[in-house]
Amino acid sequence: MRRSHIVMIVAAAAMVAVVAGVAISKKAGGNASGPGGKGRGRGGSTVFSVKTETVKKETLHGYVIANGEIESQNSVNVFPDVGGKIMETNVMLGSSVRRGDIIAYVDPNSPGQYYKKSPVYAPINGSIISTPLKNGTTVSTGTVIAIVGDISNLQVSADIPERYVAVLKTGLKAEVSVEAYPGVVFNATVTRVSPVVDTTSRTKEVVLHFDKKDERVNAGMFGKIKLYTVDYAGCVTMPADALVSLNDEYYAYVVKEGGDSVERRKVKTGETVDGRIQILEGVKEGEKVVIQGQTSLNDGSKIRDITNGTTKNEQAEASNEKKSENPERKERSGERSGKGEGANSERSGQRPN
Repeated sequence: MRRSHIVMIVAAAAMVAVVAGVAISKKAGGNASGPGGKGRGRGGSTVFSVKTETVKKETLHGYVIANGEIESQNSVNVFPDVGGKIMETNVMLGSSVRRGDIIAYVDPNSPGQYYKKSPVYAPINGSIISTPLKNGTTVSTGTVIAIVGDISNLQVSADIPERYVAVLKTGLKAEVSVEAYPGVVFNATVTRVSPVVDTTSRTKEVVLHFDKKDERVNAGMFGKIKLYTVDYAGCVTMPADALVSLNDEYYAYVVKEGGDSVERRKVKTGETVDGRIQILEGVKEGEKVVIQGQTSLNDGSKIRDITNGTTKNEQAEASNEKKSENPERKERSGERSGKGEGANSERSGQRPN
C-alpha cells in the first residue's frame, strides 16, 4: 500500500511539471520577436519589414561598351617625290596648312651628282597631326614625312565584338567619354559599319561622328563608347534582384490590397539592362512589389512597408495629429491676423491726408 501511494504521488508531480512546462513554453513563444523586426502580430503571424516599389512600363536601352580612337575624318600621309635627306622643314606639329603649301624640302643629291632641292606639298587643307621628320633625316619615296588632317571634323573608330554584329547599323546613337573630362558625355552617331569581320580579333569596325563640334575633344584621344543598340519597350520593369528563384522558375512578391500582406506570383521575364528586368507576365502596371526583404517571405506573409521610413498606420496617426492641431493653429492665426489688422488700421489713421 505504501509503495502504491508513493507511485501515485510521483506520477501526479510529473503531470504537474509537464503542464507547467507547456504553459511556460506557450507564454515565451507568444512574446518572441519574429525576423521581421516587429514581433508577433495578431493571430500569431510574423510581420516582416520590407521595401516596395510600384511597377510601371519603361523602355530599357540595350547597349554595348567599347573603346575607340578619336581621329580626324580626313587625314592624308605626305610622301616626297624623290629620295634623299630632309634639308628644310616649314611646319611643326599643329601647324595649319592649305593645299599646295610647302611642308619641307628634300635634297636628292648624292656624291658626284647635283640636283635641285625637291619641295614636298600639302595635299589637302588641314593641320599637321603628326610630328614632321627632322632635318637631316634620310627618306625615300615611301617615307611618310608628315600627316595632314582636318581636326575641325573628328570621328571615333571602334571595334565591336562579333556577337553584336546582328544589331549594328548606321544611325545608332552613342555616348563618348574621355579621361580628360570625367562625367562629361559627348553624343555621337554611327555613320559607317565595316562590311567584314576581322578574322584575327573577331570584331567589326564602326565609325561614329560627333553630333556637335567641341573644342575639348582632340584627335588622338582615347574614348570610351557606350553604343545603344536595341530598345526594349512595352513591359513593366522591376529590380532583377527582387525576384526569387524556386525550381528554376522566378517569382515576385506582390503586395495585396490593403498593403498588409503579400502574394507570391510566378512571373515570365524578358531582357535585363543595368539591373532592371522586364516582366512579361505575372505583374501588372501600377501594382506594388517587394524589392527588399523578399527572401524571408512566403505566400500570404504579413508585411510592414518601410519604403518611406514610416508605415501606413504611422502616417495615418501623424495625419490625425495634424488635423487635431489645425483648429488651434487657425485660432492662433486669427488672433495674430486681428492684431495685425488693428495695428495697420491704427498706423493708417495716423497718416496725414
